[in-house]
Amino acid sequence: MLQDKITQYSQEINAFVTDKADELEQFRIKYLGSKGVIKEIFDAFKSVSIEEKKSLGKVLNEFKQLAESKFNTLKEITESSESQATVNELDLTLPGEGFEIGSRHPLALVRREIVEIFAKLGFTVAEGPEIEDDWHNFSALNFPEEHPARDMQDTFFIKKGGEKGDIALRTHTSSVQVRMMEQGQPPFRAIMPGRVYRNEAISARAHCFFHQIEGLYADENVSFADLKQTLFYFVQELYGEGTKVRFRPSYFPFTEPSAEMDISCTICKGAGCQLCKYSGWVEILGCGMVDPNVLENCGIDSKKYSGFAFGMGIERIANLKYEIKDLRLFSENDARFLRQFKSALI
Repeated sequence: MLQDKITQYSQEINAFVTDKADELEQFRIKYLGSKGVIKEIFDAFKSVSIEEKKSLGKVLNEFKQLAESKFNTLKEITESSESQATVNELDLTLPGEGFEIGSRHPLALVRREIVEIFAKLGFTVAEGPEIEDDWHNFSALNFPEEHPARDMQDTFFIKKGGEKGDIALRTHTSSVQVRMMEQGQPPFRAIMPGRVYRNEAISARAHCFFHQIEGLYADENVSFADLKQTLFYFVQELYGEGTKVRFRPSYFPFTEPSAEMDISCTICKGAGCQLCKYSGWVEILGCGMVDPNVLENCGIDSKKYSGFAFGMGIERIANLKYEIKDLRLFSENDARFLRQFKSALI
């Protein structure tokens, strides 16, 4: 009878014990498989009388639950046994795998070196927000309304118009100079490192975001000679004695007179290469005397005080220092590239 078979198989299931995966698999196939005992008994159950179905239904379900419960219990025991066997196979006397030592990002290395050089001259570090209003990013710095930097193709605007005017991602860290001058009176002697954003096509020579360090020195009787000697000292400290320097007249809305400073190419040593466009010179920063209008916009008496300002891209400085030809490498997080700077870990 069906009842007798269920009783017999139940006793076999209760008596079955193993901690081996292959034996447990045979148990599953025999009782729970698609052609197993439980499937066979359920098929036989369909042909019994209605009276027997009433008495056997509950017994049959309990039998199925017994087989499943036994299988799950033995499965846990088997997996635990295999895991312990794996642990026992480990040779604990073998040396462990060491942690790989990381490195500073090349831009962080160059930024810190620049900060340390200017610190020797008494420059402190000032920082400001990366999201700026029109006044601090443009107007206070003497940018005319029609200046191309105010156009959508050059600047990432977040909001046009409003109580504080246009809101944009800052295009330079000169905005930090404005905030510093608004909050006090000269003397000021500080550098402003930070990330800036410009709407440019990404290439080996340009990116839509990069890093700048700008500087400001304002006091009584500050001259262009002070500017030249400060930057000459900076170049000799960063690139080594003997690096040639030249200044070329230029134009910036916030300085007058303005200049761009070139150094002799550190890659070709002045002989001419692709980086310096075969001229032997590479432009590394812009500078000039702070325009009197900028001082007045910030509440500083331009008849009593004067000052100079300069700004440089950290990526450009790093390119020359480490002879890196593609600007995109700095932001791609390629471990093969970053691993080269392990020796510079500080």
